[in-house]
Amino acid sequence: MHPDDPTDKKPTQDRPSARTDDPASTERTIGRHRAAQRRRRGGRALLASTPVRVALATGVTCCLGVAAFAGAREDADATREPVAEALAERAVDDGRASRSLDRAVSPSPTLSPSPTPKPTPSATRKVPRKPAPPPRPRPVAGLTQAQMDNAKTIVDVGVELKMPRRALVVAVATAMQESRLYNLASDVLPESSRYPHQGSGADHDSVGLFQQRPSSGWGTVRELMRPTYAAQAFYEALRDVPGWQQMSVAGAAQAVQVSAFPDAYAQHEELATTVVAALT
Repeated sequence: MHPDDPTDKKPTQDRPSARTDDPASTERTIGRHRAAQRRRRGGRALLASTPVRVALATGVTCCLGVAAFAGAREDADATREPVAEALAERAVDDGRASRSLDRAVSPSPTLSPSPTPKPTPSATRKVPRKPAPPPRPRPVAGLTQAQMDNAKTIVDVGVELKMPRRALVVAVATAMQESRLYNLASDVLPESSRYPHQGSGADHDSVGLFQQRPSSGWGTVRELMRPTYAAQAFYEALRDVPGWQQMSVAGAAQAVQVSAFPDAYAQHEELATTVVAALT
């Protein structure tokens, strides 16, 4: 046969070679490898992405937090049981120690405080204070405090009765002579000792600062033992003496007292004047 005759050629089955030079085949093989390689590189790029790394770190942190919270809760539960037992025992002990069934309860912080009650008029009413006693006069002219107090009583009564200053001197001089300015009881009248006094005398039934006698109509024993009453009785008797303002101190005193020693009052005029000046 002629080599160029197509009918005489036997079809031969070409065995694919181990390596082909087909460009398409080469591209597919290479393409598959590139595709796989892209996938691997794509996963690395995804892991290398910042948002993904942040998300992964957050998830890990949350897992660790949950585990720590669970552990802490177990520890708290384990600690709470003995504390609760201790509180229960303490409550029992407090109940035994209390001697009152009506124990005070602390208000709950969730409750609103109760309104403050309005004070009643009686609660807001001020209690009047007792007036302070007047200051005691300072003794002068060698007098004791008791003598100075009695002299002040005599002067205060005379000022209240609007008696002139000379009448105050007459009254103080008279008391200096009669009782030495002490409120005296009488040994003749046992009743007089039941009232406040600063000593006693024995001149008949004479009592008090001015040694006035109940039997002569000056007043009762109880009245005459009160220095204010005795001074008032003396001033009223002096006022009834005609022209006493023109008399000497001794003469005015004698007109009231009718003493057996009329001149004895004169010796106290200067001292009485000093005392009255200190009290007015």
